Amino acid sequence: MNISRIFIDRPVATILLSVALFLGGLLGYRGLPVADLPNVDFPVIQVQARQAGGSPEEIASAVAAPLERHLARLPMLQK
Repeated sequence: MNISRIFIDRPVATILLSVALFLGGLLGYRGLPVADLPNVDFPVIQVQARQAGGSPEEIASAVAAPLERHLARLPMLQK
């Protein structure tokens, strides 16, 4: 039996089913939680490196530069 034949033979039932589906969709749409400013947590990486007794230039060249080079190779990382 052709499935479309059921709906052709019963037009009132087809209309009632269509109205019920429309009303159900409308109620479902109105019940969706929508926020203008949703709470979003962005992933963050924080790196701390310490070296006791080092000058700022020494820390920059011995610690910060290698860390920056290593972190720059990570995929999908933005500064």
